[in-house]
Amino acid sequence: MLELAILGFLYEQPLHGYELKRRVAHLTGHVRPIADGTLYPAIKRLERAGWLERRTEPGSRAAPRHTLTLTGPGREELRRRLREAGEVDISDENRWFTVLAFLRHLPSPAEQAEVLRRRLAFLEEPSSFFYEGERPLGAESFDDPFRRGLLRIARATSEAELDWLAATLEELDAP
Repeated sequence: MLELAILGFLYEQPLHGYELKRRVAHLTGHVRPIADGTLYPAIKRLERAGWLERRTEPGSRAAPRHTLTLTGPGREELRRRLREAGEVDISDENRWFTVLAFLRHLPSPAEQAEVLRRRLAFLEEPSSFFYEGERPLGAESFDDPFRRGLLRIARATSEAELDWLAATLEELDAP
């Protein structure tokens, strides 16, 4: 997801490495801080693939700054990754939020709707964090207030997202 976030932010505008790191960290939240040892190798991989370019500019103090810019093939790679978001990208909440943050860059409402329909199908499957055999357990199954809380919060979040998905798909499908 790091590479998708890099491509997505650079799709919107050229950025210096520090600013890119800050934006990625804000998107992924405090749960997944981005270390330089993770970010800069990813930038180099994307640069070697021809998806971004680095331009050196004089720094405001002494050190030169590197501005990163997405190339044409990099823009297409972002769109490809959004179109082809895999099962984990659709089912993992943090990865899904990254896909969702940049989904507007798909040029066609039909393509956007297709990705949303995959998320909708995932959310419509019965699931839980806890099971008895194959049967998912709901909040009412627990005396433990913490597990009940976890399941109630998850249910409320899913219901809100299902409502949003229905409204957004209706909007995207409108002629």
